[in-house]
Amino acid sequence: MVDHIGPEEWPALTYNRDTLPFPDNLVPRITYEGIRDWDEFDPARHPFVWDEDEEEYLRSLVREWVPPVLSGLAGGWQGESWCESQVDAVLRERYGAWAWGWNWSYIDGGPIGSWVSRSSSVTTPDETAERVVAALLEWRAWLERTARHFAELAPPPDASPEDRSWHLERACVRLVTRTVDSGAENGWRGQTSIVLSWFLTSTGMDRANAEQAVERAIGGRFKSWVVPERPLIESVCEDLAVGVTGHTPYQEHRARAALEELHDRY
Repeated sequence: MVDHIGPEEWPALTYNRDTLPFPDNLVPRITYEGIRDWDEFDPARHPFVWDEDEEEYLRSLVREWVPPVLSGLAGGWQGESWCESQVDAVLRERYGAWAWGWNWSYIDGGPIGSWVSRSSSVTTPDETAERVVAALLEWRAWLERTARHFAELAPPPDASPEDRSWHLERACVRLVTRTVDSGAENGWRGQTSIVLSWFLTSTGMDRANAEQAVERAIGGRFKSWVVPERPLIESVCEDLAVGVTGHTPYQEHRARAALEELHDRY
């Protein structure tokens, strides 16, 4: 005869969900250094083929990871958070590290409006899949615009140090202004730092040196939730240009009216 075993004597569960074959456990997370590496995000280096078949396939992948019952506020949004993590891994595995910013919402200082937060964006499988698709395409379009701006604002290869300084200062002003005007809220200065570092590396500067140059120029002068005045932006950008080239930007803008007009378009 077998004695009855009560619940208090049941064997403890031995599995760990962090070791289960979920996408988030299998796909390496992108590192801080990876986020700062423009080569990982440059659209020219990472082709993206998109059509109706690809869209439907992605939607099917996303729907698979939406929990049938959501956690909600009472459950600390655990199910929604888990879903976002799995979808993030699915996107990076399928498309590459460049897809990292698909959920970089404007409320976190990013450029994305299609995906606001896990608590509000994870709903039904179909609705969630629709938002993921929209956010991924929004992120890709933003990267492509950013790459075009980099090419249009870059100093000519044969520019003198003084001319290069002028181009860098003007480009910096345009890129910072673009970020401020993008609607990014808390953390917009983080987006500014990343974009400026990307721009410098796109012109051939070493990534570590680019990051140091940007951080030295900003020097804590940009504050979250505070829109910087134009004089502050120009001061930071002039310091960046001088720090990179060792030369003060050329000040006679009348001689560069055509370039000023070009830059003002962006």
